[in-house]
Amino acid sequence: MSHLTIYQDNYTNSTVISNRFIDEYMESANDAQLKIYLYLIRMVSARLSTSISDIADKFNYTEKDVMRALKYWEKRRILSLEYDDHKNITGIHLMDFAPLPSEPVIAPVPTVSVTAAAPFASVVPISSKIGEIGAADTETALDENVYAKPNYTLDELKAFKSDEATARLLFVTEQYLKKTLSANEVRTILFISDKLGFSEDLIDYLVQYCVDRGKKDLRYIEKVAISWAQQGITTPKQAARLAGKYDKSVYAVMKALGKNDAPTQTEASYITRWMKEYGFTTDIIFAACERTVLATDKHRFEYADSILSSWHKAGVHHKNDIQLLDEHYHKTKAVKTVSNNKFNQFKQNNYDFDALEQELLSN
Repeated sequence: MSHLTIYQDNYTNSTVISNRFIDEYMESANDAQLKIYLYLIRMVSARLSTSISDIADKFNYTEKDVMRALKYWEKRRILSLEYDDHKNITGIHLMDFAPLPSEPVIAPVPTVSVTAAAPFASVVPISSKIGEIGAADTETALDENVYAKPNYTLDELKAFKSDEATARLLFVTEQYLKKTLSANEVRTILFISDKLGFSEDLIDYLVQYCVDRGKKDLRYIEKVAISWAQQGITTPKQAARLAGKYDKSVYAVMKALGKNDAPTQTEASYITRWMKEYGFTTDIIFAACERTVLATDKHRFEYADSILSSWHKAGVHHKNDIQLLDEHYHKTKAVKTVSNNKFNQFKQNNYDFDALEQELLSN
C-alpha cells in the first residue's frame, strides 16, 4: 500500500478561546451551553451575524434551549443580552477576559453590524461599557436583572403551559406536590425555567429534592432554585454534589436557629466554621443556638457566631465547660455589684479572675 499524503486546506481565519474560559467556565457548562458559546465566538471572529432561530437550527435545539444557554452565560457574566422596548433580543455583548500571566493580550473583536436576516445578531465586547458605569455597578445590575421574577402576563403563561415539554414538567410537579398548581405557582415554574435557565431535568430534580425534605411550598422551591443559580448549578449532577456537602447536622443547626430554608453560602460557611475550624460538637452549637433564639429575632447567625467565637477563645471543648464559664461570669458580676455598693462596709476579698477562669477550664 502506498503512503498517503495527509493535508488540509489553509484557513485564513481562526477562533481564539480564552484560557480563562477553559480553566474556569468550561467544566460546569453543559453541552448546549458550550456549543452555543463557542458558536458565538466563531461568528464574531468571522464578522458574521446570526439569530436565535439560526442557532437553534444549527444544533437542532429549540429556541427555548438557545435562550436558556444565553441566559446561563449572562448569569456567569461572560456575555450580556440587549433588548428592545418589546423585550426582543437585539444584541449580544461578549465580555473580554482578563489575560492570564502567560496569556497574550488579544485585541477586542470589532463590532458586528446587525443585518435584516438576523435582527438580534450584534455581537461585540462589553469592556467599554463596564468602564462607563463601573464593574461593581454592573455586577449589581446583572444580579438584580437575573434573579428578579418578572410579572408574566396571562398570554405568556398560556404560551408556557401550551409547550409539550412544559406540560409534562407541570404534570410531574403536580404529582410530586400532590396538588394542582395555581396560576402563581405556574409563574414560579416559568420563572425558574425562563429566567434562571433551568432545564426540564434540573427542575424535576429541584422539586424532588425539596419534596424529599418535606418542603412542598413553591416559595421555598424558588429560594432553593435562586441559591443554585447563584452557585452556577446547571445540571442535576451538580445539584446532587452540592446537596451532598450539607449533611443532616447542617440542617439541624438551621432548624435550631429557626431557619427552614436551605442554607445559603454565607450560612453554610458559618456552620462549617463552627464544626470544622472550632471543632465544636452539635450539642455545643445547639446551646449557642438556643441562647441566640431567646435573645434576638434578627441576625441570628451573626449572634450565634459571636457566642461560639467567645467560647472558642475561652477553650470550651465540652458542654460542661459552658456551665463553668457561666458560673464564673455570675460570680464575677456578683462581686462587682457588692464592691460598687456605697453602703457596703465590709472588706472585700480580692480574686484573680483570670487565674480562676483558667482553673475552671482545666478541670
